[in-house]
Amino acid sequence: MSNNNSLIKSAGLIGFATVCSRILGFVRDIVIAKFFGTGIFAEAFFVAFRIPNLLRELVGEGAANAAFVPVFTEYLVQKDKTQLERLIQTMFKILFLVLSTIVVVGIFFSSPLVKIIAPGFVIDSAKFSLTVRLTQIMFIYLLFIGLTAYLMSILHTFKHFFTPAFGPCLLNISLIFSAIFFFSKLKEPVYSLAIGVLLGGAMQFAIQTPPIFRKKISFRLFSHSLHFTDPGVKKVFKLLLPRLFGSAVYQLNVFVDTICASLAEITGIGAVAAIYYANRIIQFPLAVFGIALSTVILPSLSHAYSSNNFGELNRTLILSLRTIILFLLPCGILLFVLSRPIVCIFFERGNFSSYSTSITSQTLLFYCFGLIFYGGTKILISGFHSLQDTKTPVKIASICLLINLLLNLILMFPLKVGGIALASSISSLVNFLTLFYLLKKRIKPLEFKPLFIFFLRVLLLGLLCGMIVYSAWNFLFINILPILRLIICGILALLSFFIGCAILRIKEVDLLWRLKEF
Repeated sequence: MSNNNSLIKSAGLIGFATVCSRILGFVRDIVIAKFFGTGIFAEAFFVAFRIPNLLRELVGEGAANAAFVPVFTEYLVQKDKTQLERLIQTMFKILFLVLSTIVVVGIFFSSPLVKIIAPGFVIDSAKFSLTVRLTQIMFIYLLFIGLTAYLMSILHTFKHFFTPAFGPCLLNISLIFSAIFFFSKLKEPVYSLAIGVLLGGAMQFAIQTPPIFRKKISFRLFSHSLHFTDPGVKKVFKLLLPRLFGSAVYQLNVFVDTICASLAEITGIGAVAAIYYANRIIQFPLAVFGIALSTVILPSLSHAYSSNNFGELNRTLILSLRTIILFLLPCGILLFVLSRPIVCIFFERGNFSSYSTSITSQTLLFYCFGLIFYGGTKILISGFHSLQDTKTPVKIASICLLINLLLNLILMFPLKVGGIALASSISSLVNFLTLFYLLKKRIKPLEFKPLFIFFLRVLLLGLLCGMIVYSAWNFLFINILPILRLIICGILALLSFFIGCAILRIKEVDLLWRLKEF
């Protein structure tokens, strides 16, 4: 129980920081929506920012989660501090060289990259040229955020989670400040967002350094010692290469969605921006619960595996999956019920029109079906990574990429941009079920039936909460301000959720109350 409390406490801590970041992210998106809507400037920025952002996942956070944390944890448990510090130094230098090379190459090849990721932009020369210029500027962000992700992996190894979770707040603050301050001062105001991205990346890197130095870890970038023969370096690359392929598959998924969305003749005008805004909303609960919990459990799972404690590994996975189901399933239902009001209240102002609300809420509605599976998949992938198996998730992700592509081509015609979101949700379901089946063979007794029964109980709870909120929004509070109406519905949702948990005797909620003991 103490380990469960520790996990939930850490997840709560990182969740709190993530909530702060996501609230700022909403403010950021509200500002962007007001100034740029879903028009040419918004779409150019979203595509341009997506390219270095996706590469960041490939060589930054993805590498940290899959390779660095398990190997660093193994060194922390089984070896002395000198060996760990030597490994950390060597990997920092290698990562710096790799990231610098990618930035230079990316700036040089920005034009063909934009043609690949957004082929629909080619027919509009102004939009295409603007996207290329923005991409070249923001490629520098990759260096900052890649090194930031590496520092985060070190802090996660020592189970320091708050500072890494707080880092994204700085990016959002920077974007908000830059958009407001530079919008009226630049000939092309959209460049204010590019400035905000670079400043935010630099600040994210800077904030990770104080806790790193407190761990008495320093970096000597230009020293001559590179220990390529260290067994840890070999193990990192052994784990990293499959993860790079896995990240590449995931990025291809995003690229496929963007390519399809850029075909405005089929998906409608503004589809790229609609996917961005809908994703921002769906990422809020996913980050607070799914990403926070998967980040927290990876060091614990890796520690259990390194100590040959498979019983603890199994218990941690089961607790994490039940927690994900408990929170993300009702969130998905509530977002489904209130998809249009949420988009309208947060974004519909300035250049974000009623048409923008319509296409964004439709996209959000279909993303809701996959929310629980997005979060569950992250937990299962952490399970495989803790076993130092990065190949299996790659194989399954490759199959799901093909499924997503096929479903995009089928669903985007009748459902337009909503079809792209629905395709992602369905492929995520397939990914989750397949990974669970394969992990069940590796970790016993990881039983499906008790988890499915728990899923049905929470589904019933979520449907009841959804009915209450739907009735409140449409019949009880129709003559008050929309934002106040939404707040009241949110309070009703929370009350009905906790009352339902008490009636159904769902013990995971009890762990939240125990946080006050720490």
